Amino acid sequence: MRQKIITLILWAISVSAYAQQNGTLLKSQLPKIYIDEEISLHFLSPEPIQYVDISTDNMIGDIPLESVFRVKAIQDSVSNLNGYNKSLGVVTIIGQKFIAQYDLWYAHDERQLKTQIEILPSHTSPLEVGKISLSDQELRYFSIEAFKRKEKDNIAKSSQYGVSGQVNSIYTVDDYIFLDISFTNKTNLKFDLDQLRFKIEDKRIVKATNVQSIEIEPEYQLFAPKSFEKKYRNIYVFKKFTFPNSKVFTIELSESQISGRTLSLEIKYADLLAADTL
Repeated sequence: MRQKIITLILWAISVSAYAQQNGTLLKSQLPKIYIDEEISLHFLSPEPIQYVDISTDNMIGDIPLESVFRVKAIQDSVSNLNGYNKSLGVVTIIGQKFIAQYDLWYAHDERQLKTQIEILPSHTSPLEVGKISLSDQELRYFSIEAFKRKEKDNIAKSSQYGVSGQVNSIYTVDDYIFLDISFTNKTNLKFDLDQLRFKIEDKRIVKATNVQSIEIEPEYQLFAPKSFEKKYRNIYVFKKFTFPNSKVFTIELSESQISGRTLSLEIKYADLLAADTL
């Protein structure tokens, strides 16, 4: 855990220092990477890639995985360069919190060619547009830290059809809320998850004709199982939200069957205000 925290701090310091020293970048200052038309080069990003730009038609690329950018020189284009060791153009890679740029050159010497490049803090500049949200990498880190903690608070409980659920703990980090939720299946029938819905609803509804319900989607969840046999525990992350005392935050678990089992948990606003800090 200590090593992960140190790594995150060093990443932030490195990115900040590099940005201060390089307010404006020239092409000659960009990292020079060599490629050819026979070998694909893969850029490995520390966080999901949001956008990629290839400045010329000499290269093609795609994002096969959310944290991987693949690029390759086009044979018909490089044949017109009249030789090797010439610039093909600049590629720009933007993550959730950074921008990185590389000057790609055409080479034939296999000793110069690499198949993968890790995007390092020294290659990046931070994206500072208003308040920066936590990246998926950071949300995962804090979710794991929450999951490591013991199930202690038992904020809300409910049981029906042999299935019980409880909100174990609530945590906050910056403008995010982390819910530690677990469900226990006391029957011998496996529970096939249909969906877990999160809504803000009125506390008491008796023959109401004008019911106000607001559904909220999690920003991140630690696990994504399709079923569980005996016990299921997960961490769900939400952007900060508020609601009046006349309403409650409802968690609805439903089974993917025609007559599927359902379960509902309710969290009061006071429970959110009493959340611990990770």
